[in-house]
Amino acid sequence: MFHASPWRSDFPAIAALQHQQQTYLDSAATTQKPHALIDAIGQYYAQGAANVHRAQHLPGSLATRAFEASREKVAQWLNASSAEQIVFTHGATSALNLLAYGLAEQFQPGDELVISAAEHHANLLPWQQLAKRRGLSLRVLPLEASGVVDLQAAAQIIGPRTRVLAVSQLSNVFGAWQPLSPLLALARAQGATTVVDGAQGVVHGRHDVEHMQCDFYVFSSHKLYGPDGVGVLYGRREALLKLAHWQFGGEMVHQADYQSASFHPAPLGHEAGTPPIASVIGLGATLDYLSGLDTQAVAEHEAGLHAQLLAGLRARSGVQLLGAPQVALASFVVEGVHNADLAHLLTDQGIAVRAGHHCAMPLMKHLGLSGCIRVSLGLYNDSGDLQRFFEGLDKALEILV
Repeated sequence: MFHASPWRSDFPAIAALQHQQQTYLDSAATTQKPHALIDAIGQYYAQGAANVHRAQHLPGSLATRAFEASREKVAQWLNASSAEQIVFTHGATSALNLLAYGLAEQFQPGDELVISAAEHHANLLPWQQLAKRRGLSLRVLPLEASGVVDLQAAAQIIGPRTRVLAVSQLSNVFGAWQPLSPLLALARAQGATTVVDGAQGVVHGRHDVEHMQCDFYVFSSHKLYGPDGVGVLYGRREALLKLAHWQFGGEMVHQADYQSASFHPAPLGHEAGTPPIASVIGLGATLDYLSGLDTQAVAEHEAGLHAQLLAGLRARSGVQLLGAPQVALASFVVEGVHNADLAHLLTDQGIAVRAGHHCAMPLMKHLGLSGCIRVSLGLYNDSGDLQRFFEGLDKALEILV
C-alpha cells in the first residue's frame, strides 16, 4: 500500500532535496522545517529584532510579546498548568546539564543516580560527571531484548538511596517507548526526582506532563520540526523551586550590588543572558502549525510507513533489527558488513540515513557492536522514499555481501 504524505509540500527543503536527488531518512537526528517556521523567523528579523524583557520601545515590546506567547504555546502543547513551568534552554542537552548542576547541592556522597542502559550521551554524561564530582553512585537499569527497561530489575535497583531517575521516553536506537508509568512510580515511591528525556518522544503524539507525573521533562525544538538552538525544560513548580541557578548574567537578576545578588525564580531565573529569541518565536509558530494537523491522520501515516519499513528490512537476508521498534525509526546491522561502509554506499545513491553509535556508545558496546544503521521517518516522508531506500540498500548489499 502506498502511503502518501499530505504534508510534504509544507516543507520546502523536501522539494529542494528531491531536486538534488536526495532522500532524507534521518529525522531522528533533526527534522526538516515547515513554511510556517521559516516565515515566522523571517518576519521577526524583517520587522525589527530586539531583546526581550528589558526594552520599553516598540520592537522590544513586540519581541517580548511573541517570545512569551511561545512559552504559553509550549505549556499548552505539554498540558503544563502554567507557562511559568517552561524554561527555555539551548537544547535538551543544555536542559539536562542545567538539571545535573541545579540539583547537585541536594546530594550527599553515597547517594544514587539511576539511568537506563539505552540513554543518549546527553542523558548519561551530565549524571556521570555529577556522580564523579559529588561521590555519588551511578546505577544503570538493564534492558529486555526489545530495548525497554527490565521492570523487575528496576524494582531491585531503585531504592531508598535513589535521588534521581533519568530516563528517555523513546529510545533513539531501538525506537521503543519506555514503560514510564511504572518506572516513575517506582522512583516517586522512594522520593526520588524524576527526569524524562523527551527528545525523541515529543515529536510522536501529544504527551501530557501532568498525567505523566514527572518532575522534569526536556526536549529539543529541532527534533519537533522547529528551529535549532532552543530547547525546553518543563518542571513541576515545587521541583523548579529546588533548582540552584547555574548560569549568571543579565535577565535573571532581581537585585545586585558588588558583593551579592538575588535572582528571579523560574523561568527567567534560569534564562541568563540574551535567549535564542528568533528560535523561540519560531518554535511557537511550529507548534501552531502542528496543532492544526489532524493528529489521528499523522499517527496513521507514521504507523503505515513504519510497518512498511520494518517489513522491508525483515524481508532481506542478513539484516538484523535491533530491539523491537515501535514508532518512526528502525536500527539494523547486516551480517559481515560494517555500518560505515553501508552508509557510504547509500550516501553515494542520495539516501540520507544515520550510521554509527548514535551518541549511545555504552549501549553499542553492550550489544557488541561498533555501530548500526538507523532509518528514521518524518511526517513528510512517503512510500516513495522507502522504495528508493530499499532499492539503494539492495544495490549496496550486492556489492558488500
